[in-house]
Amino acid sequence: MKQTEGQEEKTMPKKTLKNISEIRRYFHTNEDPIYFVSATNFNLLGIDEWVKNFKYICYMDCFDGRHPNVLVPSEMPHDEFQSIEDINNYLLQHKEVVDFVKARGGKPKFVFLMFNEKTEALVKELGGEIWFPKASLRERCDNKIETVRIGDKAGVPSVPNTLSEVKSYAHLQEICDKAGLGHDLVLQSAFGDSGHTTFFIKSEADFGKHGHEIVGEGEIKIMKRIDCRGSAIEACTTSEGTIVGPLMTELVGFKELTPYRGGWCGNEIFSTAFQPKVREQARELTFKFGEQLRKGGYRGYFELDFLIDKKTGELWLGELNPRITGASSMTNHAAFAHADAPLFLFHLLEFSKKPFRFDVEELNARWSDPDMIDSWTQMVIKHTDDSVDIITEAPQSGIYKMHPDGTVAFDRFDYHRRAVETEDEAFFLRILKDGDYRYEGADLGILVMRGRSMTKSFQLTDRAKAWIDGIKNSFSARPLSAARAFEEPAFKIM
Repeated sequence: MKQTEGQEEKTMPKKTLKNISEIRRYFHTNEDPIYFVSATNFNLLGIDEWVKNFKYICYMDCFDGRHPNVLVPSEMPHDEFQSIEDINNYLLQHKEVVDFVKARGGKPKFVFLMFNEKTEALVKELGGEIWFPKASLRERCDNKIETVRIGDKAGVPSVPNTLSEVKSYAHLQEICDKAGLGHDLVLQSAFGDSGHTTFFIKSEADFGKHGHEIVGEGEIKIMKRIDCRGSAIEACTTSEGTIVGPLMTELVGFKELTPYRGGWCGNEIFSTAFQPKVREQARELTFKFGEQLRKGGYRGYFELDFLIDKKTGELWLGELNPRITGASSMTNHAAFAHADAPLFLFHLLEFSKKPFRFDVEELNARWSDPDMIDSWTQMVIKHTDDSVDIITEAPQSGIYKMHPDGTVAFDRFDYHRRAVETEDEAFFLRILKDGDYRYEGADLGILVMRGRSMTKSFQLTDRAKAWIDGIKNSFSARPLSAARAFEEPAFKIM
């Protein structure tokens, strides 16, 4: 019996993508709309130029309406946001967003920095599909306690630790004596930003400051404190294996950038970050961790923090982020990404159901070549003063130039970091705008520049400090009336 045209299409086998060129072409001709919904488009900045029909739906207008692929709907009344998931759920229910998605048609796909079960239901109402593992699986993997257990299964060691509930300082001492960890400790609760849920405990007085955030919070990760460097590495686990990006340095706790001790405030990517042995070990351990995640049903993009002991050079697993992160804009803009494809494209490919086959081992080897990695820095600039005011003038996003006297000035508008031509220029993505509250810990914006921001001893360079001062001085604000109360939001947006 002769098949109809529709029947033929259903039974025809899909062509398998076999190389990077075919993968790139596949996304350049993509027809179904793909949306990144988040507070800003920072995490996946530039992906729209690799993927046809890729759009950003954002709460904050970082580009003042000048980015061609960003939709920022008008402000509507809403409950106070308690999380980035709340922001995303607000956006998905906004009439302007619903109308925009429906008008563009197709079979919409959605990606997020953060989402929950409510987000999944809202996407389903829009007739869409989320291209990430389910929220329940992401939440389970995101648990810092579970990260230790996944690492143990994969043969990826964590800093000497024990996992236990903590009832008091005396109880903590008993736990550590039994585990042989000593009493100079780092404690982490199961969830949360490292700048807010990491506690350095060396005495009963230290415990007294944070006890209310430790006692009654369930299992706590209790680690021996080591003198270490922070590092980050992103990867994507696929049906063909785990693809691993380069090891990046982390900027952590610099008082010029963040008020939070231990808080992440940026990254550097450059070919000689850390010793070759450390870089190779980090890549091997990340591959093993990704393969273990795959066994547990997780697939797609993830990031690992590694702690490198300054004295011994030992490499320890610090944290898992089962998602894109603040470092993703670095990974997806590196030279190897432009030579082949951004790491996030492999995430999209994994969820596209498009058959593909390529040599992951060969790709990982190529991406480990120092010639494939150029030198960039990003610094997340927060308001570090213990004050609250209202911004009256905020610098626009774009390219800034540093003059010979160290002053910084806006040069031209652009939304590409590649428009930065020399180390005297930088790309600034503004977060806070005119009329926003500026409080201790508020994100002012992200500065991206060529070259390093830290010395070989991992201190901020004079150039980096000048850039930070220059951007901060570009903001003007008026004091908040003493009669007005203000409470800092309890979540980060990137």
